[in-house]
Order: sequence, then structure tokens, then C-alpha cells
Amino acid sequence: MAFPLLGLLPFAEKLVDRIFPNPSDAAEAKLKLLELEQTGQLAVLAAETDLAKGQQSINLEEAKSANLFISGWRPFIGWTCGSAFAYHFILQPLIAFGFAMAGERVDLPVFDMDALFTVLMGMLGLGGMRSFEKSRGVSSK
Repeated sequence: MAFPLLGLLPFAEKLVDRIFPNPSDAAEAKLKLLELEQTGQLAVLAAETDLAKGQQSINLEEAKSANLFISGWRPFIGWTCGSAFAYHFILQPLIAFGFAMAGERVDLPVFDMDALFTVLMGMLGLGGMRSFEKSRGVSSK
């Protein structure tokens, strides 16, 4: 949830200028507004960080599991998406080309790439954030 003052600071500063004709009083009120905005931004950032830490601990516990259905679902989804991409972008065009060269016309199955992109980009996004953290020295593992 975003803090209510986020994005309203320029409007609030103009309002403060009209309410407080004294420049020092106006500057003090603007400083308080800025502090409120920063507090709100920090609260949002802290909530997002806590959520990410919670998800990370869940992922770690899943990876430790001896049950393949718990620890293996992420690699399974990754390999499934990778296989589907390999088929769609490499194998299917080569197979179609081979049949065309042989004078045959074959309709090969086509995947719903929109759904596949949604799943894969979600997984790659998480991987991308992990790589970003490692590059910044936030995570050593």
C-alpha cells in the first residue's frame, strides 16, 4: 500500500506557501511534509523487503526438502519452459523446414507462448533480482 502523500508533495508545497506567508514557517512545514513522504517511502520499502525475505526463507525450506514434489517443482518448471522455448524457436522451424524441403506439408503443434512467457518471465525476474543483489554485494551466496 502506498503512502497517501506520495506524489502530492508539489501540490502540498504550494498549499504550504499559501498557508504560511512567513518563509521560515513555510520551510519548516515543507520539511515536515518531506519527512512524512520519506517515512512513507521507507515504510513501503521495508514492507517489500520483509515480503521478499519471507519468500526467500520459504524457497530455502522447499529446496532442502527430500520430497521431489516439494524441492523439484522450480527446476521442473524451468526445464519445461526451456524445452518449450527450444521447441518453439529452434526445433519447430527446423522440422518445418525439413518437411518443406522434402515436399511435405505438416502442421506442427503450436504452444500458447503468452502463458509460457508469463511463467518464464516471473522465474527469470526472480533470478534477475538475485543476480542484481549479488552484483551489488548484498548477497554473498
